[in-house]
Amino acid sequence: MEPSNHTRVTDFIMQGLFDHPQHQRLIFGLFLCFYMTAIMGNSLIIGAIAIHPPLHTPMYFFIANLALVDILCSSSVLPKMLKNLFQEKKTISFDGCIAQLFAFTLSSGTELVLLTAMSYDRYVAICHPLRYVNLMSKDICISLAAGVWAVGTINSLVHTLLMLRLDFCGPNLIRHFFCEIPPVLALSCSSTYLNEIMIFMADIFLAMVNFLLTTVSYSFIIIAIFKIQSSKGKQRAFSTCSSHLLVVSLYYSTIIYTYIRPTSSYSLDKDKMVAIMYTLVTPTLNPVIYSLRNNEIKVAIRKILPFNTK
Repeated sequence: MEPSNHTRVTDFIMQGLFDHPQHQRLIFGLFLCFYMTAIMGNSLIIGAIAIHPPLHTPMYFFIANLALVDILCSSSVLPKMLKNLFQEKKTISFDGCIAQLFAFTLSSGTELVLLTAMSYDRYVAICHPLRYVNLMSKDICISLAAGVWAVGTINSLVHTLLMLRLDFCGPNLIRHFFCEIPPVLALSCSSTYLNEIMIFMADIFLAMVNFLLTTVSYSFIIIAIFKIQSSKGKQRAFSTCSSHLLVVSLYYSTIIYTYIRPTSSYSLDKDKMVAIMYTLVTPTLNPVIYSLRNNEIKVAIRKILPFNTK
């Protein structure tokens, strides 16, 4: 028996971020500035870590991976959204929608696992400093990073393939500004039971388990910091993980609001606004958070800027 392609919809129409934008040029300019800042900021972080030997440590290796994930996240969504702002009919092809869904799901799943790996790195650095070199060797860091990207890729591939097996007969209006799983799934005219089961499993294993592991890591970190006698030592220990803790808080607050809920409780209009946080605002803020109080990154960035002055 030959497999058949039941997909009847060849393209989708995006509702966009705003139903009736009154200040389209202002919105375009604002979002373009955020996007360019996110790309340049994260690229500077990657470049600074690559060329500055003092930053060739496990912590900065994972920060470079996070910057790469943030570039992928923003670039999977924002260029098409910016283009649609000046189009009367905001369309995306079926193949383009699936590609966007794959890229975004890859970046979001990878970031969840990566933040856990980063929290483990901080746990080892603060709770087992004498064993840090052995427990976070170069080979172990590369293996962890490869595992992180493998988990994100497999998760994204599973959701994408499950989406491809569905029938889309119409309507084809996506109530969002990009192809995310819940609003696309709502348009299917065939059973989405298996998709919802896999989404639930991803919520448990990617979101809940990683959140729990990150929480456990920071519980041990906080206990270890309180055991430090000198206030200066406590401040130094906390400063090594404060940036990561802030990034974790920003990312998980939006992810939990959007995904850790029953499908029936989704409010797509509100979710569009929250999606701006994790597709644009968070990738823009992450480089700022990691470089604002980090003198080593500041020194490295000055070395690669063309207008560097000593």
